[in-house]
Amino acid sequence: MSDVILKMTGIDKRFSGVHALKSVNFELRSGEVHALMGENGAGKSTLMKVLCGIYSLDQGEIELFGKKVKFSSIAESQAAGISIIHQELNMMNHLTVAQNIYIGREPKKGIFIDDRKMERDAKELFDKMGIRIDPSVKLGSLTVGKQQMVEIAKATSHDSRLLVLDEPTAALTLPEVEELFRIMGDLKKRGIGMIYISHRMEEISRISDRVTVMRDGEYIGTVKTSETNKDEIVKMMVGRVIYSEKKEKSAADKDAPVVLEVKNLSSGNLLKDVSFSLKRGEILGFAGLMGAGRTELARAIYGADPFDAGEIFINGEKKRIRSPESAVKNGICYLSEDRKRYGLMLIKSVTDNSVLASLEDYVRLGWIDDNDAAISAAAANEKLRTKTPSMTQLLKNLSGGNQQKVVVARWLMKNSDVFIFDEPTRGIDVGAKSEMYDLMASLAKEGKSIIMISSELSEIQRLSDRVIVMCEGRITADLPIEGLTQEEIMKYATMRDPA
Repeated sequence: MSDVILKMTGIDKRFSGVHALKSVNFELRSGEVHALMGENGAGKSTLMKVLCGIYSLDQGEIELFGKKVKFSSIAESQAAGISIIHQELNMMNHLTVAQNIYIGREPKKGIFIDDRKMERDAKELFDKMGIRIDPSVKLGSLTVGKQQMVEIAKATSHDSRLLVLDEPTAALTLPEVEELFRIMGDLKKRGIGMIYISHRMEEISRISDRVTVMRDGEYIGTVKTSETNKDEIVKMMVGRVIYSEKKEKSAADKDAPVVLEVKNLSSGNLLKDVSFSLKRGEILGFAGLMGAGRTELARAIYGADPFDAGEIFINGEKKRIRSPESAVKNGICYLSEDRKRYGLMLIKSVTDNSVLASLEDYVRLGWIDDNDAAISAAAANEKLRTKTPSMTQLLKNLSGGNQQKVVVARWLMKNSDVFIFDEPTRGIDVGAKSEMYDLMASLAKEGKSIIMISSELSEIQRLSDRVIVMCEGRITADLPIEGLTQEEIMKYATMRDPA
């Protein structure tokens, strides 16, 4: 058995009466990838912030490399050998790769920074890790995956012996995920212990040695990955069994009227002669690899991005949609894959976020009827079972799944007919995913029409009544859900020429 390098025992933490961590235990061994799992709000991030000195613990003990420690800052924990790779990278795009790695500890020649030595040192570091990146290029010119490699290299340059990776693959392509796993394998061989936080079950079973599950701030248990399965882990996380069978047949009425029709839509090299229709009460899944043009299509339909040619029909009537305002007036709403950037006001309340699209509906004699708006917002969120202490709670304090529900509540208040969900479950946990699936199914049952863009093929299979596959800006297939396999979807997702 490998040496234990981290032992957290009986960790307790409270915030203004909220019991965030309740006597939590966690252990990490040298050369181990230990997955830390739980629903959003389970306490995973709080536990890691206690470990790194961002939060002070109220009770409990932390033992690192055989010594009891108590950090009061990230700098202290980093000096002791701990580094965190955040989901949202915390680096400077205007600086070079080498400058980002060695910022604050640059090699000098006299009183001047020795840029050449810094780049040589960075290249030597990359060579050791098998990474091919030019240390002299600006960080902002790299893909998110390459930037993540740079941050991992930066951590190892500090001689870190313990890495915390928080949702590291959330924005990576499949090749970038493979590269990350290769690097993690190399770090394991060097005895570096890694705490791996992720909601992706297939990654956990592939990369981790053990899994620790938390729920509602409590330690539920630790199991060997090789001795458990997805269903057992999910049950530990949510306290119940979640079913994820694929849909066997369409739930949409085959005689339902077409509510949205797109004809011959093109936009430079991004979209090429795209045509499809969407029926009332139908969930139309859009599958494809990254760069296939799915998000570009959604944004064009929503009026967020211009397009060169094509027509859009709503309920059989041709519409000129050239702005999001026009789309909303025509009953189309869009839930972006990057909800924090495009969909939410994190420092505003649940009510403020909910009424954002329909404020004009609550204007009385030139004044907004705040009480009426608040009542309607509360009703919409109650329907969606949004978990919030109050409607005045700031949105930043809600979990990712509940933030997503607030965006849906916004469009329910506007009485939208066509919902475009772009990666609706990205970054939310398995329990919140299940709730989102139920929500989308209930919207369709009520007669709402849904376009769902997802990179998770199991999600496409579970929800879609029909599946459209795209590759390099073109539609390569329009497939019924009956008997549809992931292999068939992938065949068309890599088919450049549908002819």
